[in-house]
Amino acid sequence: MKKLIAGVVFGVGLAAMAHGAGDPEAGKQNAAACQACHGQGGAKPIMGVYPKLSGLGERYLYDQLVAIKNNSRPIPEMTGQLDNMSEQDLRNLAAYFAQQEMVVSQADPDLVDKGAALYRGGNMASGVPACAACHSPQGKGNEPAGYPHLGGQNAEYLAKQLKAYRDGTRANSANASIMVDVSTRLTDAEIEAVSSYISGLN
Repeated sequence: MKKLIAGVVFGVGLAAMAHGAGDPEAGKQNAAACQACHGQGGAKPIMGVYPKLSGLGERYLYDQLVAIKNNSRPIPEMTGQLDNMSEQDLRNLAAYFAQQEMVVSQADPDLVDKGAALYRGGNMASGVPACAACHSPQGKGNEPAGYPHLGGQNAEYLAKQLKAYRDGTRANSANASIMVDVSTRLTDAEIEAVSSYISGLN
């Protein structure tokens, strides 16, 4: 598992060097349409199963926009939304949302201890690594590697994604392969606890 993570980090690190920069001001113009579902600045989605886009990281956001556009990460609600956008448009959108502030949610107090233990220490018995190893102790992610800022994200969305990784419906990239391996070792109760904990992490 450690070798897999190290190899992916190295590979995405090389790719990041070739990753062009987006223009957040240009991205702001195209972001207006996104607000209907994701809220102003991508910070307050209208439903808990929709992600907060604010502050996730430019590389991660760009990679996901590309995957959604080419349908390697199918999301029914996003069908057709990006069809008329160029590669530079997607880079600009990613740059805009990456600069917005993540609004932290409220974790369930009853799940904090269990969630914190998983996030910070993993589960040695089942082979679950600590989330903090890739996403940082504060949940701020790893921009060069394309690991998203998780702290503050909607718990309902996080749980949905972990289950998508676990059942293989989200497995479209090298980074996703890491999450597939991790999530297959998580129980429903662990997913609920760690998702709730992350939603209040900052």
